[in-house]
Amino acid sequence: MEMICVISQDKQLDAKLKTQRRLDWLFVNTTRFFALLVLSALLGILLSLIVGAYPSMKTFGLQFFTSSNWDTVAGEYGALATIYGTAVTSLIALVIAVPVSFGIALFLTELCPARIQRFLNSAIELLAGIPSIIYGMWGLFVFAPLFSKYVQPHIIELSKNIPILNQFFTGTPMGIGLFTAGLILAIMIIPFISSVIKDVFEIVPEMLKESAYGLGCTRWEVMRNVVLPYTKTGVVGGIVLGLGRALGETMAVTFVIGNAFNLSINSFQSGVSITSALANEFGEAVDQLHLSSLLYLGLVLFLITFAILSIAKILLVQMQKREGQAH
Repeated sequence: MEMICVISQDKQLDAKLKTQRRLDWLFVNTTRFFALLVLSALLGILLSLIVGAYPSMKTFGLQFFTSSNWDTVAGEYGALATIYGTAVTSLIALVIAVPVSFGIALFLTELCPARIQRFLNSAIELLAGIPSIIYGMWGLFVFAPLFSKYVQPHIIELSKNIPILNQFFTGTPMGIGLFTAGLILAIMIIPFISSVIKDVFEIVPEMLKESAYGLGCTRWEVMRNVVLPYTKTGVVGGIVLGLGRALGETMAVTFVIGNAFNLSINSFQSGVSITSALANEFGEAVDQLHLSSLLYLGLVLFLITFAILSIAKILLVQMQKREGQAH
């Protein structure tokens, strides 16, 4: 009788093990399928962009990247002005957003009272959730008129006698242009960057900070010598996340950049970005070469974003390696 019970228990155990193996096999292959699905979607997007852009690639070659001429009537297309506008607006946004985001994250984690902190956290999350078209409409109808009336004239007046700045800030104050687009992008990406930086600041062990304070360090010294070295990988990730948002933003930039294929170092001049060109012309592109050139712009933006993310990933890996060597 005991032998029969033992055999029955062994059979039940074998059945459970077989069931667990099947479930484990199903789980592993399901996750592998989803991972391959993401990779396939990425490769599919890249392949479709290459196929769609091939007529323009064949017609213009590398001249597509060196020409700023965009003439739909003559059938001449160049991406230089759009690449320049994308780079300038993203750079302006980062220069403004990164220090502001650092200040917000530092205040929320080190200086802000608990009651106010909850309110500010909710406000940041709300700003991050506002659709981009709302930012664009606000920038065009509210911010741009005020900026052109009260801010731009003073900037032009102050910089007109400074040799380098007078080239970047000059002309008629219109309220729209590359600088305005960069400002709107900065406002849009500040919630993302500050939220990520705040989260990584909060994972620093309190013991490390309290030890630094016990040695007589000021708040700034604790941030510079303890918090930032401990969280620099996460901080870089947050900045890259904001840069990716700035590069791919469409509607907000389209409203305030001016949408003129200009190539000028004057940041108050109207310009164009890759995303604004696609938003403005894709629906009206009936000529095959025009449509192919727009898809070529999309391919360029895809490659730029991929290159930036790859460089950021390499930097993060190198930083992690150096941290291991330091320890």
